[in-house]
Amino acid sequence: MDADEPSPAADPAATDDLPPTVAEAVVDAMLDRGVETVFGIPGKQTLPLNRALADRDARFVVARHETAVSHQAWGYAETSEPGEMAATCVVPGPGDTNAMNGLKNALNDCVPLLHLAVETERSVRGGDGIHETPPETYDTVVKENVLVDSPAGAVPAVVEAIRTAREHPQGPVRVGIPKDVLAGRTPQPAVGERDPSLPPAPPAEAVAETADLLDAAEAPVILAGGGVRRSAASDALRSVAEGLDAPVVTTYKGKGTLPESHPLSAGVLCGGASAELRDLLADADVGLVVGSDLDAVATASWSVSMPETLVHVTLDGDDVGFGYETDLGVVADADRFLRALDDHTDDGRAASRDRSGAERAEAVRAADRERFEALSEDRAPDDPLPSVEVLSAVRDAVPEEAVVTADAGGFRLWTLVSFPASGPRSYVNPGSWATMGTGLPSAIGAKLANPDRDVVALTGDGGLMMCVHELHTLASEGIDVTVVALNNDDYAIISEEAERSYEFPEGAYGWAETGLDLVAVASGMGLPAERVRECDAVGDAVERARSRDGPALVEVVTDPAEPQASEWMTGARPGE
Repeated sequence: MDADEPSPAADPAATDDLPPTVAEAVVDAMLDRGVETVFGIPGKQTLPLNRALADRDARFVVARHETAVSHQAWGYAETSEPGEMAATCVVPGPGDTNAMNGLKNALNDCVPLLHLAVETERSVRGGDGIHETPPETYDTVVKENVLVDSPAGAVPAVVEAIRTAREHPQGPVRVGIPKDVLAGRTPQPAVGERDPSLPPAPPAEAVAETADLLDAAEAPVILAGGGVRRSAASDALRSVAEGLDAPVVTTYKGKGTLPESHPLSAGVLCGGASAELRDLLADADVGLVVGSDLDAVATASWSVSMPETLVHVTLDGDDVGFGYETDLGVVADADRFLRALDDHTDDGRAASRDRSGAERAEAVRAADRERFEALSEDRAPDDPLPSVEVLSAVRDAVPEEAVVTADAGGFRLWTLVSFPASGPRSYVNPGSWATMGTGLPSAIGAKLANPDRDVVALTGDGGLMMCVHELHTLASEGIDVTVVALNNDDYAIISEEAERSYEFPEGAYGWAETGLDLVAVASGMGLPAERVRECDAVGDAVERARSRDGPALVEVVTDPAEPQASEWMTGARPGE
């Protein structure tokens, strides 16, 4: 213990005369800056912080595995107003490394969160103490990684971490604080407030040039990415799209930035994007890419053809020209760029075009519907359900204003292309990190951020089994989330590729002989659950689950042999 740290009093009442612990000061700093919810798993190292969180009435959600806590905080921020965020708290070593998966997911998606890692005590650091891990281990999975060395530096480090996480491009920040520092009573310095700096505004000449290109275009198109979500640019995106009468395609992370009921919404560029959507991009004469890095996942390793003339707006200049030749690159905030562009475009130009943007978008959606319908044409009544039928029934049963979180896996591609999202904070799925096991944890975070909204987690059996422990978190914390699990007893997206390209037998990575009973699993963890096999029963089952005062699970048996979206949607149209 440092000389300037008073010894803890034996009499608890005497602590009223002592300065707060460092842990208490850290929690006060978090609460003062709007970080009121913490996801974590307690350990002996974290107890000083847990004591402070309990004494300050902060919400501490006890997860069942550290992999989930960072996904929970990710879901919280994804469905909140821009800049709102949660924190995570884990023990060093195993806890920290387990949480790395979600930290990397948040980093790729530019999602803010504060990750508090309780470090090995200073007196044993370097001596291979329990759980000790070199702090630099985490440098590549967070926006910034800070280790507190001086006891007086804890609060300043946390305050700066919150600001850094919220500053664009946003992201997770890790602060490592040794247990002995948190337990001590070193007085903390007062920290002056410094707001996150504004993201860059676009140069006026670049906005004017973009407006001229788009106004002169015969077939413009907009590709909107996750930067539109992060900068709260949905209103500006809608206004620009309507003014230009341009179809809007989104990336994985842009899904919902223009509600997909809008007539200019043309779909999602992803591994399951249809040939018709890809043709829409390729046939456009001018394309505006805004808020996307045009990464390898969304563009199928840059094999998707882009418009003849391309304007690329992004916060990172290294993105410009990386995968595609760019006619005009602009480093600027999506919202500030779109609002400036909206003031420059000629709303009357669209009337002179041969084909409206709504007609072009509808042609893509109609072709997609034909592909969906063809999946069911030859299905016998007793055959397992295709994912698109299940997702359609769920969409009909879930209010438009509900928050829907989707896991990764084969069914996610069907969700991306066939499940309409109603708004930027109403739909959550991982981006280029594409980690499985996010659907349920992110729904937990989303519900705590939106207690008055319905929250539905869409997952497959593969993704759910990677976070199945969080069903118990739902039950123990009483978090009212409806889980819809599409169960085909297979890693079907892998089995399909193994069979098609590597001559494996059908269902090589499935469990046909040892089927998974998710109803039994959920019931054993305290959740009401039911299984359905008929499409007509899906909506009613989801409605019953939603109407419960608390969490519930609906298991839907689906077809492991159904075509994968990446093959069905990209090939020739049915009947051709």
